[in-house]
Amino acid sequence: MDFKDVMYQRRAVNFFDPEQPVSEALLRELIETASNAPSSFNLQPWNLIVLKDAESKERLKKLAWNQPKVGEAPVVLIVLADRNGWKEGHAVVERNFQELVRAGAMTEDKREWFLGACGGLYGASEERQQAFACKNAGFFAMSLMLAAKNLGLDTHPMDGFDLEGVRNAFHIPDNFWIPLLLAVGYFNKDKELVLPKWRKSHADIVVSF
Repeated sequence: MDFKDVMYQRRAVNFFDPEQPVSEALLRELIETASNAPSSFNLQPWNLIVLKDAESKERLKKLAWNQPKVGEAPVVLIVLADRNGWKEGHAVVERNFQELVRAGAMTEDKREWFLGACGGLYGASEERQQAFACKNAGFFAMSLMLAAKNLGLDTHPMDGFDLEGVRNAFHIPDNFWIPLLLAVGYFNKDKELVLPKWRKSHADIVVSF
């Protein structure tokens, strides 16, 4: 699809066709396409829990205000933001540094500088760690939604859920924040797609102080 078409046609749909599954190959393509989202120092502090079976989705639905789309969508993603994704010794941090060296973007003697920069920028306080995790996971989540639309899929992001309930039900470690759930599938064409919501204009968005 043309990029403007992707932007204008992407919608948070409320009704999914439970009889139309998302293939494993398409889901993999979706995730790997979205993985090209930008991230701070390429640290990619995001993960996904993928729910496809009815029992898991029903368990999540009870913790997500009983929203029907959680049960109806063929796939629901629990998006995770890793607040430890800047720390020395973290598997992704270590691999990322070596990949930067391999690509010629960094040299081995810059390791301490790299770790210090990550710690200073992203680990200086709990607030910084939270912002780091959620900002980057947000880039990834938006990329998932745009990649889905480009692949002919529909999505709906949700933040109406019991955070601690979901954490406990799916055994999610404390270093992960859960910024949103994302339903993925195909719009149920038996339902009515509501008109697009209003959007702020250029004049509304650009400010000076």
